[in-house]
Amino acid sequence: MSSYRRSLVLWACVGLAAFSLLAQDDVKARAKGVRELGKGGSENIPKIEPFLSDPVVDVRLEAVKAIAAIGTQRSLDPLIKASSDNDPEVQTRAVDGLVNFYVPGYLKTGLTAPLRRAGSSIKSKFTDTNDLVIDPYVQVRPEVIAAIGRIVSGGASLDTRANAARAVGILRGRDAIPDLEKALQSKDSGLIYESLVALEKIRDPSAGPSLTFLLHDLNEKVQITAIEATGLLMNHEAMNELRDVLDRSHKIKVKRAALTAMAQIPDPQVHAIYTTYLDNKDEGLRVAAAEGLARLKDPSDSAALERLFNSESKTEPRLSIAFALVSLGKRGTEEFDPLRYLVNNLNAAAYRAFARAYLSELARDPEVRQALYPVLKEGVVTRDEKTGLAEVLASSGGPDSVAPLEALSQDTDPEVSQAGLRAVKNLRARLP
Repeated sequence: MSSYRRSLVLWACVGLAAFSLLAQDDVKARAKGVRELGKGGSENIPKIEPFLSDPVVDVRLEAVKAIAAIGTQRSLDPLIKASSDNDPEVQTRAVDGLVNFYVPGYLKTGLTAPLRRAGSSIKSKFTDTNDLVIDPYVQVRPEVIAAIGRIVSGGASLDTRANAARAVGILRGRDAIPDLEKALQSKDSGLIYESLVALEKIRDPSAGPSLTFLLHDLNEKVQITAIEATGLLMNHEAMNELRDVLDRSHKIKVKRAALTAMAQIPDPQVHAIYTTYLDNKDEGLRVAAAEGLARLKDPSDSAALERLFNSESKTEPRLSIAFALVSLGKRGTEEFDPLRYLVNNLNAAAYRAFARAYLSELARDPEVRQALYPVLKEGVVTRDEKTGLAEVLASSGGPDSVAPLEALSQDTDPEVSQAGLRAVKNLRARLP
């Protein structure tokens, strides 16, 4: 090669390197500019939004992060647009931003909070602590659910789809049920699990049949969650499958889940199964058996349940027996009555959730509610009992519950008054 041609090649290489450096500098400048615009609040969203179409993913990522962090009503449409991006992290951050609008603070605690682009896996941030859900009075825009649902069924990665499934559950996105049902057909256990939990939160019984095939899944976590969801969605058609799981499984966690699901689908034909497990050495199976009898409401079970309530030494089974006795008609609130026992356990951190769940189901009966109202006025009633009963009445009360909750909203204890106010809003959102 002549010295002239070598010079041309050398200058070309230098030019390309210089151009590359300039391009890199330009990308950094755009990303920095987006970050600066994000500090200006919602007024700058129209200036940030064009960067969601930037050809460089790092710039688009800064744009979606900035818009999500602003978190106002004006953020929703740009975040819906960003959810269609082909990059998994942009999609995930857009979804988390949408959830953050309805659940303020989610960006600090959600999956992307500790995420770093290099080397971090979204999947590693998933945990079994998955009980977050918006209050019933919170109304989510249909376009938001539609956008997140599209990611559930066809996102840029399996992790992104799983994250979107979790978001749909948090937002009670009923319109995304078809997307969740499609996700159940995937081969990824994480996506299936998140989709099952979302269906549990949405609580639409029509989805029950779509998950029956998972009752024998080889992944124990998926199998147990599918069993639990079958019970919560009250899929009566799956009763024989649940009985088969109970009879054949050698895993105690699976057997507990199966009997618990059967207990949520009251059927006189399985009465003998409940009574068989009522004295089982495993306390989880005893709990499920008592729950089944509670929902069957057979008066002939009262004597056996009374005996067990007085002899049971473990708290969880005793709570379930108390639940059954109240369901069968014991509505007294004296010191040693089962209804009082349930209320008292609202004070115990370890058992508050169990007591609240049982009371919520019982409070659907107007007679039980009438027995609870005087408890709220007692001089010895505690803060935890007041706030717990406020949640119970919010989820299960009727028009007759409005006045007692409004009285709680005027309580001198700020925590109680806030709980009462929130309960009134949730109750009114639920009532016709």
